[in-house]
Amino acid sequence: MIVVGGEALVDLVIDPLGQVVAKLGGGPFNAARAAGRLGSPVSFLGALSDDRFGRLLLAQLAADGVDTSLVQRTEYPTTLAAAELDESGSATYHFYLDHTSAPTVADAVLPAGTRIFHVGTLGMVLEPMAATMERLVAAAPDDLLVLLDPNCRPRVTPDRSAYLPRLARMGARADVVKVSTDDLEFIAPGDHEAGVQSLLSGGATVVLHTDGGDAVRVRLDGERVDVPVPRVQVVDTIGAGDSFGGAFAAWWQQAQLGRADLRDVEALTAAVTAAVHVAAISCTRVGAQPPFASELGDAWRPQA
Repeated sequence: MIVVGGEALVDLVIDPLGQVVAKLGGGPFNAARAAGRLGSPVSFLGALSDDRFGRLLLAQLAADGVDTSLVQRTEYPTTLAAAELDESGSATYHFYLDHTSAPTVADAVLPAGTRIFHVGTLGMVLEPMAATMERLVAAAPDDLLVLLDPNCRPRVTPDRSAYLPRLARMGARADVVKVSTDDLEFIAPGDHEAGVQSLLSGGATVVLHTDGGDAVRVRLDGERVDVPVPRVQVVDTIGAGDSFGGAFAAWWQQAQLGRADLRDVEALTAAVTAAVHVAAISCTRVGAQPPFASELGDAWRPQA
C-alpha cells in the first residue's frame, strides 16, 4: 500500500482574464488521487476541515479510490491557495494558512502493510504537520520506500535556513527525491547540479529532476538517463508534478518493486516514462485532474 502524507486545500484558480474558479488541490492530495485513479491501494494522511470544502475534499478522495481512514478531521476552516495563471498556463501561488486545517496533522502512524510513503510540499513546512511527517520518515522501517517531493514554496518558507536542514534530514532517509528546476533554484540557487549532488550524497538513491516540457533527468550516483516529455497543448500546469509523483509511486507498487530495485535503470526508465505520460495528460486539463489507468492504454503497463 502507498501512503501519501501532507496537505489538502482548495485552489482558487485565477485565469489571465481574472475569472476565479475553486478547485480541490494540494500537492499530496493530488498525488494520492493520481495513485488511486491508476489503480493502486493508497491512503491519504492529512487533516481536513469539517466545513463544506473539507467535505468535498474527503468525497473526492473516496471517489478516486483513496482510503481516508488516516484522515484527521478538524474544526479549523479549509486551507486556501490562490493560483494565478499566466498566458502559458503556469501558476504562481499565494497561500492563506493561519488557523486553517492543513497544518494540524499530529500523532500519526503509518499502518502495517505500507510499502511506499510519499511526502512533501507543505508537509515539510507547516507545523505541527511538518514535524509529524519528519518523524514518520525518520522512523520508516527498512522495507519502506520513501518518496520525497519537496515541491518548494518560497512564499510560505520565509526561513530557508531552517528549511534546508529539514530537507537534509528527511532526504537522508528518502530513497527517491523528485525535484523540479524551480525546487533546485530554491535549494541551490544558480547551481542546480550541486543541488542534485547534495541530494544524492545526502542519502537518496535516485533523484528525478523534472523541467517543465523538457526531458526528465533520472539521476543515480554516476548515472543519468533522460526521459523525453511528450508535447501537448497545455491548459495549465496545476498538479502536473503531483500527478508525476503519484504515478511513479503507483507504477512501482504495481510492478511489485521495492527499495532494492531502485538501481535497476530499465525499471526506473519505464516508471518515469509512464509517470511522464500521466503528468502530460494532467497539463491538458483545468486544475489537477490526473487520468485513470483506462485512459492510458499501453502507456500504463507496470510489470514485475
